[in-house]
Amino acid sequence: MSNKNEIEQKVAEFLLQIKAIKLQPNNPFTWASGWKSPIYCDNRTTLSHPLIRTYIRQKLASLVQEEYGSVSVIAGVATAGIPQGVLVAQELGLPFIYVRSAAKDHGRGNLIEGEFSEGQRVVVVEDLISTGKSSLQAVQALRQAGMEVAGLVAIFSYGFDAAVENFKNEKCRFSTLSNYNTLIEYAADHSFVSNDDLKLLQQWRENPSEWGNPVHQDNV
Repeated sequence: MSNKNEIEQKVAEFLLQIKAIKLQPNNPFTWASGWKSPIYCDNRTTLSHPLIRTYIRQKLASLVQEEYGSVSVIAGVATAGIPQGVLVAQELGLPFIYVRSAAKDHGRGNLIEGEFSEGQRVVVVEDLISTGKSSLQAVQALRQAGMEVAGLVAIFSYGFDAAVENFKNEKCRFSTLSNYNTLIEYAADHSFVSNDDLKLLQQWRENPSEWGNPVHQDNV
């Protein structure tokens, strides 16, 4: 097993262990988008577990160095990417900034908080990638401010084709510590879910926007 696979499985184990990721294929969650989903991910839970927080901090920092080389600054995406980004910046001894979801409506009206300069090479830190839209809004804001975005790192990705396409269209690389396929395989192998549950989880991954609606259920 490669080091990459070991990290993917270890992060999956941690996220399941502390219930940062919950799998409920028979009692699905409803996302803000309206999608029915058998999975709910809240990586902020990792911050409450020092050993896991440290492991993720170190592995994200290593990912930044291995994938993107020398950078000048780390940027977090509000809100869940901020604490992870601070931890990575601390690990690498780099300055930290963060990108708001919208500019402040008072004071200086900042969209980007912290000190930075045009031309600086920056890596963006996120906790989670679904479609990638909110992450790429931050990338666009940093580019418009004159920074060079080397790429983005995150703890976990659902692995949606839409995310791959969106990042490709924006010409932005991204790397994650773990992903949906690794997670559900680990969950099945270690009795977090049954084999029947695994089939439902795989079906969701194939068609997440339609999964769980009555028409789709009739056809599975």
